[in-house]
Amino acid sequence: KKPPRGLFVLQGLYMEKLLRVVQQHYRTRRRNLLWRRTKDPYRILVSELMLQQTQVERVIPYYKKFIRKFPTPRALARAKFSEVLAVWQGLGYNRRAKFLHQAGKRIAKYGFPKQTEDIEKLPGVGHYTARAITAFAWNYPEVFIETNIRTVFIHSSFLQKARISDKEILPLVEKALKESRMQPRDFYAALMDYGAHLKKGGVKLNAKSAHYTRQSKFKGSARELRGIILRELLKHKATLTVLAHKIPRSQHDLAHELARLTTEGLVRLRGKYFSIPE
Repeated sequence: KKPPRGLFVLQGLYMEKLLRVVQQHYRTRRRNLLWRRTKDPYRILVSELMLQQTQVERVIPYYKKFIRKFPTPRALARAKFSEVLAVWQGLGYNRRAKFLHQAGKRIAKYGFPKQTEDIEKLPGVGHYTARAITAFAWNYPEVFIETNIRTVFIHSSFLQKARISDKEILPLVEKALKESRMQPRDFYAALMDYGAHLKKGGVKLNAKSAHYTRQSKFKGSARELRGIILRELLKHKATLTVLAHKIPRSQHDLAHELARLTTEGLVRLRGKYFSIPE
């Protein structure tokens, strides 16, 4: 007889079996990621912002380069934004670089906040990121979810259901954390590693989540254009006319994205010239 699906599927033996599988995978195949070798909340913050909407394999070289250039919040705060953006180039979603630069200035001035709610007030930090930082840096028994954790629990208990809310999964995460008797930082690392393992094995369940939105194609997108504009402006300031000669997109699209980038603080307009703010 099949076990009931949903909230109670991971009770008793089902929970025990899942934890046994996750722990065994972690003992034998854990990922040796750079940001797991530190308990420095600043370096964990850098990794978490980089990992937003970006795969681990892409983040690793950028993380190395970023930490080498800006090893402390003070080093980051002292840098010009153009320097930060130059190191970030190629990773995408460049607003994250702006948020990280702003967060570095705040941390350098006031110190790294210790309470989860205060960490959540840092630029670019949301509910998940704040709790991930406290779990990995200070071993707080926070309860949170991200894409790989979501995959583990959907695969374990919601395969026959569509549109699963995180509210349905979070009680299972909390129960698993308590019953695992693992350190929170190890528990979450183990879940994330096992979720990544499932995905690499062909388990694709993101679309079952009620929070899933399909990412648009990058080629020809506004995201691609924004990146091209920023790369040009990192070389030298330019007018709209000059950019239109260098970038093979319509002047209307260029003007639209330049306006957005200016509003977001990624680009500055002085007279007719656009540039990267310092």
